[in-house]
Amino acid sequence: MVASAPVRISRITPEQWAAYKALRLRALLDSPEAFGSTYEREAASSDAGWRSRVAAASPDHDLPLFGHREDQPVGLCWAKRLLQDLQTAHVFQMWVDPQARGLGLGRMLLEHSVAWAGARGVLRVRLAVTINNSAARLLYRSFGFSDAGEPEPLRPGSELLSQPMELRLDVSSGFDPHEVG
Repeated sequence: MVASAPVRISRITPEQWAAYKALRLRALLDSPEAFGSTYEREAASSDAGWRSRVAAASPDHDLPLFGHREDQPVGLCWAKRLLQDLQTAHVFQMWVDPQARGLGLGRMLLEHSVAWAGARGVLRVRLAVTINNSAARLLYRSFGFSDAGEPEPLRPGSELLSQPMELRLDVSSGFDPHEVG
């Protein structure tokens, strides 16, 4: 029996902006139907724009994460609290390289994001998933997310629909994402 490659999660640091850029663009090429943004739009951003995006991530409002396999970044997730609603965290950019799927990185990225949100007193975590992405929908449902509203177009002009989902946190109970089924 072959041992699986070690996997881990780490916060993306400002010095890692180029690795973030490369992985984000790879995600957009691999799964264009999974994101509100497009490869063309993000590829047009300057290096300075990519640098500032990562550098502007505030520890209290942003959690940009890499999922690693054998110390190579192969997964992304970005959790964010918006100033206009600090009781809600949003999960964006969730993606795992096809070669690294099935190792639990998606669940680990989500666990870290939800734990980060809970530690900040967030009451709900929201995300959106395209209707046709059954693997992601199953992951989110197994984690306790439920539909929150009607499906909406993925982006302006898109025929693909995206389902908003929400996980309500009970911060008084000391939420532990590792207890999630």
